[in-house]
Amino acid sequence: MSDILGWKRVRIYILALLVLSGNMLCPLPVAAAQELVPTRFGLGGNLGSVYDPNEKIDFVQVVGLALFDYDAVWPHRAPEALRFKVEANLGLTTAPKMRVIASGNMLALYFLDRLRSSRLRPYAEAGIGLIYTDFQVDGQGLRINFNPQAGIGTEIETNRYGVWFTAFRLHHVSNADLHRDNRGINSVVLSFGRFF
Repeated sequence: MSDILGWKRVRIYILALLVLSGNMLCPLPVAAAQELVPTRFGLGGNLGSVYDPNEKIDFVQVVGLALFDYDAVWPHRAPEALRFKVEANLGLTTAPKMRVIASGNMLALYFLDRLRSSRLRPYAEAGIGLIYTDFQVDGQGLRINFNPQAGIGTEIETNRYGVWFTAFRLHHVSNADLHRDNRGINSVVLSFGRFF
């Protein structure tokens, strides 16, 4: 029974990755291309802390990201407030030892424009990626794992220093039962950075 549930979870993770990545290669209809929001690029950082398992593991990462109009990625019309984010993260654990942690993620980001003010533009985001950790907690079978995550954040517009962002995410690391040892790792992550 657990094998059946495990493969079901693997198929869901792989399907999410294929759907999100495969649609980036699809051509955009000409009519939709005329209405696209320009792609933006950003640079920032992540501060993370593991809360499950109960081990003291903290990490920092440098983040590079691109934020696309969702219509530019998916071959159909999407809500105006929807964006598609691709990001690459590279960093180190700072406790208990210094170890490399690297990941690539794809997320759908939706601006909550009903809550928008002159300076703040809140959003919710969720997605999945792949993560490499140069360490394993007890019961973790692999160092390359899936990395589903979700969170909320806001863009912060300033007059002199451009548009910044900050976000809070819940982070999960799992091999989806590709290995018999699949102890998940759950973290909270604070992200911040600036668009250019």
